[in-house]
Amino acid sequence: MHGPASSGWLLVALCAATGAYCLLRMRSSVEEQRRAAGGEALMGFGMAAMAVPAAAFTPPSWAWPAYAVVFGAAGLHALWAARTHVRHLHHLVGAGAMVYMAVVMATSPGHGHGGSGVPLLTGILLLYFTAYVLATGARLVPVPAAAGTGGSARWGDRPELARACRLCMGVAMVAMLPAM
Repeated sequence: MHGPASSGWLLVALCAATGAYCLLRMRSSVEEQRRAAGGEALMGFGMAAMAVPAAAFTPPSWAWPAYAVVFGAAGLHALWAARTHVRHLHHLVGAGAMVYMAVVMATSPGHGHGGSGVPLLTGILLLYFTAYVLATGARLVPVPAAAGTGGSARWGDRPELARACRLCMGVAMVAMLPAM
């Protein structure tokens, strides 16, 4: 990503920590938590890798097409999963945004959008993720204890922590899109 190195490193740390927590959520005893956590871990680590400041590391030319293929496959998986639960449509949009950013970075390394202003698709994605961040943040607090747990749900099964991870990734996406 292009932009100040300090904000890039903060995004790397935020996204990597989110990805790591999502990996831990894959050990949940709740099947739906495990399914969602895998895709979210991929997204967190992928965003962390994309956010590494260009001044610190310039990926090889094959990296951006590889990102596009990986997140294209994740998008197809999300599209297939959306048959059973509409929430996967958000994963589809996220994977699509990652493919879009990878394609932009592959076609104009070192230049981002080339100073031509914010393209329409970037603007639409920014609006979507801004709305998502606001809606997720509003739902974050307060979250009642899970039914039947008496407030002692395992930390990997706590819905407010999963929402906080999704909120972090949404915020990171809002920061990354205009920085391309």
